[in-house]
Amino acid sequence: MAAPLVVPDRPLPAGGVSGRPLAAGRPYLGIGLKVLSALTFTLMSAGVKALADRFPTGEIVFFRSAFAILPLLVWLGWQGGVAAAVRTRNLRGHMLRSIIGACGMFAGFAGLSFLPLSDAVAIGYASPLLVVVLAALVLRERVRAYRWAGVIVGFLGVLIMLAPHLELGASGGAGSTGALFACLAAVCSAAATIQVRKLTGTERTGAIVLYFFLFTALLGLATLALGWRMPGLGEFGLFVLVGVLGGIGQILLTESYRYGDASLVAPFEYTTMLWSLLIGWFVFGQLPQASIALGGGIVAAAGVFVVWRERRLVVERAREAAAGGARAG
Repeated sequence: MAAPLVVPDRPLPAGGVSGRPLAAGRPYLGIGLKVLSALTFTLMSAGVKALADRFPTGEIVFFRSAFAILPLLVWLGWQGGVAAAVRTRNLRGHMLRSIIGACGMFAGFAGLSFLPLSDAVAIGYASPLLVVVLAALVLRERVRAYRWAGVIVGFLGVLIMLAPHLELGASGGAGSTGALFACLAAVCSAAATIQVRKLTGTERTGAIVLYFFLFTALLGLATLALGWRMPGLGEFGLFVLVGVLGGIGQILLTESYRYGDASLVAPFEYTTMLWSLLIGWFVFGQLPQASIALGGGIVAAAGVFVVWRERRLVVERAREAAAGGARAG
């Protein structure tokens, strides 16, 4: 699944994945890369959905993670950052982040086997709301009133989306199971984001991404004992495509924050809803229920409001600092 919409309180480590300086003054390039990353992750999710009915989830997790390493290594090698990405001071922290992230990947892929693509994507929007809550509880970050207001409104949107999937009896069925998996994936994604924030204090972004892919591939491989199905040539090609798209999506996501401020770029994560609607309609013949469209719109609006308000505060602080410096001069 796509990475959650998060506006970090601290910027990405200098140089992003590779260690090269961050570029500035090209916000439209950052937005374009973010939209492309959202499309890439949605295409990856569509590929996972196409495979989910035929293959065990652990097998899909393995191929998605293993083949995602290929474009990442090529990109790091092109930028001369492979050796730096491999170095780590906190292997235990990487393992914890990978276990949490792998649980989210397993749950998210399982949810895709039960839900329409657009439904699974929309329910995943609960993740950034949970990040705010966990940041306050675990990281002791200061969360202002407008953020809490956005979280409350966003959770109302999540409840609207979940309502039709949590009906009891025969009408609930697969939808209820898929919704529960999607919610678990959102919780794990939020928890993984908190762990990533901890790791960024000492680790390069490249190390965080590379070790996640490596550990998750190993965890997926461990499910081989539970029984895998041998893919045909076309199915194997789809496995490779899913993994490569996951790696390319991660690169595009990282680069988008190199060229644009997080508060400007992050809201374009919600374009995943547009892509999932189009792909779900044309490829799977599925359209979301009205409650999904309404709830997803509420969550997206709440998220955009929080990002917009955060950006205004940053601008106001910068003006105050500039004014204070001018008076002192």
